Amino acid sequence: MNIAAVSYLNTAPLIQGLAALQETTLLRAVPSKIAEMVQSGEADIGLASIIDYAQSQYSPTPLTLIPAGMIGCDGPTLTVRLFSSVPINEISTVHADTDSHTSVALCKLILKEVHNITPDFIDYDTREHFPPNNADDPTDSNSEPQTLLMIGDKVVTASPPAVRYPHQIDLGQAWHDLTNLSFVYATWMCKSSDLSDPESKANIIATAHILERTMLKNQTRIDWLVATHAKRTGWPTDLAQDYIGNLLRFKVDDRAKESVATFLTKLADHDLLPEPVEPTWLNLATQEAPAPAFT
Repeated sequence: MNIAAVSYLNTAPLIQGLAALQETTLLRAVPSKIAEMVQSGEADIGLASIIDYAQSQYSPTPLTLIPAGMIGCDGPTLTVRLFSSVPINEISTVHADTDSHTSVALCKLILKEVHNITPDFIDYDTREHFPPNNADDPTDSNSEPQTLLMIGDKVVTASPPAVRYPHQIDLGQAWHDLTNLSFVYATWMCKSSDLSDPESKANIIATAHILERTMLKNQTRIDWLVATHAKRTGWPTDLAQDYIGNLLRFKVDDRAKESVATFLTKLADHDLLPEPVEPTWLNLATQEAPAPAFT
């Protein structure tokens, strides 16, 4: 089965070991492209953004959520951050990282519900404008945006200096403050139509069990994952340890499912979705799969 995922540090606990398995072929992509890969059939299962799941429900090719692993937090996220040169209530325009659709939707929701503002959002390639070798240069301010939404490893490895952006919001913490819930940025999902064929459904469920057991196994070796991936992704070791060992959540539990439902409802309440979307989760209790070997 073809499995699509991002190559950020935060996916290591979900995908480490999958490339060595005969049952799976791992495809790398940015978060904003993965839902399309699943809908087109390029990938059978993808680690896609929650907002892309919601938008798929209005398309001819809806997706189904798979509770075999997720990228989430229960408080600060660290790598989903709003940087502003002006006080938050004075923001008029947000230049938004094009890598993540869910983070953009969450940012719009937080600014509207918490701060009562509805700024314009403009797509922005943060990798081009804030490359790592210029990240610590406070004098490099050519065409810098008033407010910037940045996601992923580059929040740590290519973050604009605080002297330029003294007003910041960690969106994971903002969501927790608003709802007292964890937040789910992305989870595994598949094309809903693939579940109508018994053989295809059995293969997806079997693969989902592999994904879940991969996640559970990797949770027992966070130190090794940090040692293996921190340097590759440009993270300081101690910060990477805190990030994937403490801040992030990877297991889909009842609280995570409640958070997804609450998020989608709030988006509809604020006209950020045309109408409420009910999360549909695949039931994994109908089939077992052998535990994979890990490398």
